[in-house]
Amino acid sequence: MTDVPIRSQDLSWPFWPVVPLYPYGKRRTLRKEVVKDTIWTFEQLQGILYVVVPIRMTVVKLASGGLLVYAPVAPTPECLRLVNELEMNHGNIRYIILPTVSGIEHKVFVGPFARCFPQAQVFVSPHQWSFPLNLPLSWLGFPLGRTQKLPLDSRQTPFGDEFDYEILGPINLGLGPFEEVAFYHKRSQTLLVTDSIISIPQNPPNIVQIDPYPLLFHARNNGLEVIEDTPENRLKGWQRIVLFALYFRPGALGVVKWGQVFKDALKAPDRSPKAYFGLFPFQWDDRWKSSFERLQHNHLLVAPILQGVIFNRGKFEVLSWVDHVSKWGFKRIISCHFTAPIEGNSAQFREAFDFLRHDNQTLDIEDFQLIRDIAQTLTKRGITPPVK
Repeated sequence: MTDVPIRSQDLSWPFWPVVPLYPYGKRRTLRKEVVKDTIWTFEQLQGILYVVVPIRMTVVKLASGGLLVYAPVAPTPECLRLVNELEMNHGNIRYIILPTVSGIEHKVFVGPFARCFPQAQVFVSPHQWSFPLNLPLSWLGFPLGRTQKLPLDSRQTPFGDEFDYEILGPINLGLGPFEEVAFYHKRSQTLLVTDSIISIPQNPPNIVQIDPYPLLFHARNNGLEVIEDTPENRLKGWQRIVLFALYFRPGALGVVKWGQVFKDALKAPDRSPKAYFGLFPFQWDDRWKSSFERLQHNHLLVAPILQGVIFNRGKFEVLSWVDHVSKWGFKRIISCHFTAPIEGNSAQFREAFDFLRHDNQTLDIEDFQLIRDIAQTLTKRGITPPVK
């Protein structure tokens, strides 16, 4: 990566109010070469209440010339500079792919990113929807005249000689469907996925450590502790953030009564807006360590929210998709979240979905309880259909 001084304006993302996720209007971008002169990842950060995880786009060099972009991120000036460096050496962005219909944190960037590359064709997952009204693609910010839905057969696309893809879904979720498109780059034997598969790193990723404040915030046991930057606190904060991000309320997390929260806030060493005025309504017990170890033990993992709320409502569709994807001879996986690249093969990929084949729940029951409660509530209220 070119060593260029970073200015505040280089990180600007002015459309952050559309999806108001941390770090809001200032976003760093890290570029990484995954396969020499062929595949690069671009990582940014996103989260809520300092529960921050990487979000990633992948850029692939085409044998026919130019570049394909899978799942764009925020086109900040820094991000665009890093992309333009690739264009100078490898040709223009020719194709931009939106591989999801429900992932608003991915969808929100496609229109602005595509407008920066007016020569690129935009391909989107077929069953796009919006709430509360279903609107035309151009009304959702996709560029008019050069946006089209991905056909079911990858051979019908201009990049079909270099990529296979398989569409997962649509899975009916009531308000709208879930759908994801896995891309397989044949020449490099690389599988690109959005949310369906992740791998949890033991240590905090580099993009999270540029500004370690969220890690240090969640490393505390209570609001009276001083926020201190140490390697141990960065590690502890990251592992707790993972539990927050995947379980929402893991079993080791106790919620402090608000009366006590406000009392503690008055005594907090930092009562600045950055520290949420000293408010810290969390209390961890020692089980969080084993909860993280159990998650991290899975080389490939389907996120708990997908296991308990989404994929179990479309077992046939998911397993059929897994069977098709597993026929590709991939040797690495690039997911849009957590760590990448992941060294993984078809057998490991299939194994990650065994919870659907055998109703074999490998996640901790207590950690998984809130996900179960959410699923039951959504079904009882008629928002999502029953599990098949």
